[in-house]
Amino acid sequence: MLRLPLSVASPAGARGRLSILIFHRVLPAPDPLFPDLPDAAAFETRMRWVRDWFNVLPLGEAVERLYAGTIPRRALAITFDDGYADNEELAAPILKRLGMSATFFVSTGFLGGGCMWNDRVIEAVRACEQPVLDLHAIGLDVYPVATAAERRQAIDLVLGRIKHLDQAQRQATADAIVVAAGNKPSPPLMMQPQQVRSLRAMGMEVGAHTVTHPILTRLGADAAWAEMHEGKAALEAMLGEPVELFAYPNGVPQQDYAAEHAAMAKACGFKAAVSTAWGAASMRSDRFQLPRFTPWDRSRLRYGARLLTNFKRAEARAA
Repeated sequence: MLRLPLSVASPAGARGRLSILIFHRVLPAPDPLFPDLPDAAAFETRMRWVRDWFNVLPLGEAVERLYAGTIPRRALAITFDDGYADNEELAAPILKRLGMSATFFVSTGFLGGGCMWNDRVIEAVRACEQPVLDLHAIGLDVYPVATAAERRQAIDLVLGRIKHLDQAQRQATADAIVVAAGNKPSPPLMMQPQQVRSLRAMGMEVGAHTVTHPILTRLGADAAWAEMHEGKAALEAMLGEPVELFAYPNGVPQQDYAAEHAAMAKACGFKAAVSTAWGAASMRSDRFQLPRFTPWDRSRLRYGARLLTNFKRAEARAA
């Protein structure tokens, strides 16, 4: 039984550990371009496994109990990043039905049915009716896109090339790719403000994720502060309550954010912040750089084994 080794790896009290899962989307049906993204049925199955094995807590409560030394054994919190509409439409109702909660980190600049730069690229390539996508004019390559496998490879290559451009150049490049692929409208993938309020009404937590989802290390200090502070303020005005949790966009330590941004998160008034570094948190962890990860396996056995392995990552990181 998985509970026994998990209880050893994640005991209660001062030696306790906290696993934090990170998701982005839950789809209504499987996506052949992104088979690792869960659809609603797959997500519910995996959340039932998680409920069987872990004590699932709201992230805010879990963090406070971790540092107070009162966290239960096998503690886990669930998070979502960015603010996709399917989070409110599909993921949150599943979690509520299962008696579970999650924290949804929202980039406020895309609310109102927006589409983030990476999704604009993905959907442009998906909709491209040409067998080849020629991006030489914008400093990229020529990509075959006749099959689903070719489209996925093109998406991965293009996103990898432009992810760490400065914000204005990245947006301009995404715009140019949309035009080159046929100039079809980008779909409205992100939540409406009312959906953010609906998450709270369902008992979910809402956290901040900047305004425009920039790579913070590519910004000057004033711009980074504005992204963090203004995203928090917009959500607080929307919800009428403090927003106390923050997720770094992209979230890789030293690459996407640095120690100065962790200090900014504290100065902004957040009580904790999460990265995308693997591992499980302990009382020794920096509460403004808490680790998160996502098990990607499809079978119950492998999914559980991946969750257990994550604790070994935490031990190595703390050493």
